[in-house]
Amino acid sequence: MNTLLNRRNFIKTTSLATSASALGLFAGSSAANPSSVRERKIKLGLVGCGGRGSWIARLFQEHGGYEFHAVADYFPASADRVGEALSVDKARRFSTLSGYKRLIESGVEAVVLEVPPYFFPEQARAAVAAGLHVYMAKPVAADVPGCLTIQEAARLATSKHRSFLVDYQLPTDPANQEVRQRIQGEGLGKIAQVYTVGIGSGFADPPLKDTIEDRLRGLIWVNDIAMGCDYIGNYDIHAIDAALWALGRTPVAAMGVSRVSRPEPHGDAHDVCSVVYEYADGLVHNHFGQALKNQNKDAIACTIHGQKGFGVLNYWGTAEFRSFDDLFRAEVTNLYEAGASRNIDRFYRNITHGDFGNDTVSRAVDGVLTCILGRDAAARRVRLTMDQLLAENRRLEVDLKGLKA
Repeated sequence: MNTLLNRRNFIKTTSLATSASALGLFAGSSAANPSSVRERKIKLGLVGCGGRGSWIARLFQEHGGYEFHAVADYFPASADRVGEALSVDKARRFSTLSGYKRLIESGVEAVVLEVPPYFFPEQARAAVAAGLHVYMAKPVAADVPGCLTIQEAARLATSKHRSFLVDYQLPTDPANQEVRQRIQGEGLGKIAQVYTVGIGSGFADPPLKDTIEDRLRGLIWVNDIAMGCDYIGNYDIHAIDAALWALGRTPVAAMGVSRVSRPEPHGDAHDVCSVVYEYADGLVHNHFGQALKNQNKDAIACTIHGQKGFGVLNYWGTAEFRSFDDLFRAEVTNLYEAGASRNIDRFYRNITHGDFGNDTVSRAVDGVLTCILGRDAAARRVRLTMDQLLAENRRLEVDLKGLKA
């Protein structure tokens, strides 16, 4: 440690981390240990009954404030399997591409959207137009028009007094919240550089067939840019969202390079990227992304460097802040599940307490736009500004030919 470290502050901050951990404050909120008594049950519909959809349905059930009224999935077998597990009447288990429309009309109060991002804008807009609350996964879209649709849907939701929540887990974590608070204080001095990293194993990418039906299963769709927003937009986005959350601003331009490195690729997603983002004040933000099955350790993290120290926001491992006179360290535990549970609890409280500010959506849209900016700049190997990206307003299309409507 730097010899200028203030010992009193060191003891104070490390004791805070230890005490909070001992008290369970870093383990979650009431969402992790929900009360058995709830004000009322919210009638819920689940759209997307794949692996994550069925997983998060369990967390909604454990919360105690929801009852599943309907389910929808493109595949009838998936809708039946999850519908059976959730005790949903067979008459309210819907399938095909339009199943979500029948779910919206089935009498639900709120929808949970867990489908490929390409479908989010259309489904979210329809749900809000019908007067429903919306809980959805990230990324909220795969292209600029989709982002703008989500933004407008959230505005409409607020005007209709409806909740619209995007499920990012890292900002719900108390250890990361503490680091962010210090970053936004004066302890770092002027912020000079940001480094984000997203390292994962990627997903299976089997050969293409006559239709994309099989690519709707098992996260295969992440390999298709128009469906999943590319690896930077689907996986790395957690780290990039953390940077925007801590900085409170978005980049104005990006440049970089990317490539396809997985063996026998069939989709067009780039699984390796190196992007440099520029901010209006000259701040440099380096992003490194990799999605390869190469024994590398998974990582989702954001490090913010200042003149006097640095802060680390982490999805796994340790959240940390170090400066000349301050130190904070705390372990981030079980964030994937605990963070989702906290968001589920917040969604419930927003609905029952009438909080319709819907503040998670604007940052979610900014995060996707930032990922698209980096994605397109790296793929084209040019310097691309956010203004140029928005002016292009380029729509990505998915070939739905041959699918059951």
